[in-house]
Amino acid sequence: MKIGLIREWKQPADKRVALSPEQCAVFKQNHPKVELVVEESPDRTFSKFEYESAGIAVVKDVSDCDILVGIKEVPIDKLIPNKSYLFFSHTIKAQPYNRDLLLAILEKNITLIDYETLTWKEGGRILGFGKWAGVVGAYNAFLTWGKKTGKFNLPSAYKTNDYEQSMKDLAELDLGKARVVFTGNGRVAEGIREVLEGMKIRECSPQEFISQPPRGAHFAQLTSWDLYHRKDGGEWNPEHFYANHGEYCCEFDNFLPYTDVLINGMYWQDDMAALFTKKDTKADTFDIQVIADITCDVEGSVPITMEATDIYSPTFGWSRSQQKQVAPYGDDTIDVMAVTNLPTEMPRNASTEFGSLFLEHIAPLLVNGDQDDVLKRARITEEGKLTDQYDYLQDFVK
Repeated sequence: MKIGLIREWKQPADKRVALSPEQCAVFKQNHPKVELVVEESPDRTFSKFEYESAGIAVVKDVSDCDILVGIKEVPIDKLIPNKSYLFFSHTIKAQPYNRDLLLAILEKNITLIDYETLTWKEGGRILGFGKWAGVVGAYNAFLTWGKKTGKFNLPSAYKTNDYEQSMKDLAELDLGKARVVFTGNGRVAEGIREVLEGMKIRECSPQEFISQPPRGAHFAQLTSWDLYHRKDGGEWNPEHFYANHGEYCCEFDNFLPYTDVLINGMYWQDDMAALFTKKDTKADTFDIQVIADITCDVEGSVPITMEATDIYSPTFGWSRSQQKQVAPYGDDTIDVMAVTNLPTEMPRNASTEFGSLFLEHIAPLLVNGDQDDVLKRARITEEGKLTDQYDYLQDFVK
């Protein structure tokens, strides 16, 4: 068996990789009968020299590999027929922008395993970059807040490319009486919380946030339970909520007069009420000045997220008076950071954590066998067809 770590071709360039040089060396030690190579890349956060120093061959051609391991979607013209691929395909929700990619995967007889579909037998994802989206999204929230207020300047996270240094820079900030709310309770929220606690910002309950806030900088976390309530006045029930979004209203408007910075990491679907409306932003009671929309659902839970941005131009403004997208950092603007690939701003840290999980939980299944059907459950396509579990995509590809 031969496995190749492929170059990331999607633009803007993603610097992440599934295994660091050190992890590749461990892989070889654990699986000496498997050949592991790395495709040459000008963008990867780890250099060719680092891989070669770890005893890993860096090659220009990976067409002789059996399994190809990437991160982001592989461009159609780079897909090699009759191979097995692992990457985030963003197809399982029938995303229109990747329909052609899924068609090409089927036509080229490719077996596709999507990281998003790798789950434990009991449920729950094995791999993901959610925490790092939360970490970088929170960092960018304060970077944007500093520019908005003129109080401080932070370097872009991708320029520092070092988690510890970025956290040190954040911890030294004087935030005054900044009022911060973050939404969500998954891996993204875990990353956001890690940053806020590292900055030693005081946490208060949602009720305190509105009624008795601390005198200095403070934050509150809002979960679905805090945000959504049944229209009929019934008790909160998570199973009922996820099955009946339309029967719930959003009560985030209670927080609009008390929030300076919103960091949005919540789960959201089209049938859920948004956090507020565009019209709400015209009101004098709308105090939010900066929104870090980590979920990046265009005109979704944050209706003024008008586009997904990239790490080189992360922020745009929303004019309260004109009710349209404008340049950021104006007197009249709410400034929105909506970067769609946040973890690539700290690619070394994000790749290393992802790689440790891949090395422990996925690599042995690829080499030694898939005893608990973890890989089988995650296969979207096989031998030119959709697998039974993802047969619901048949109409989509047609």
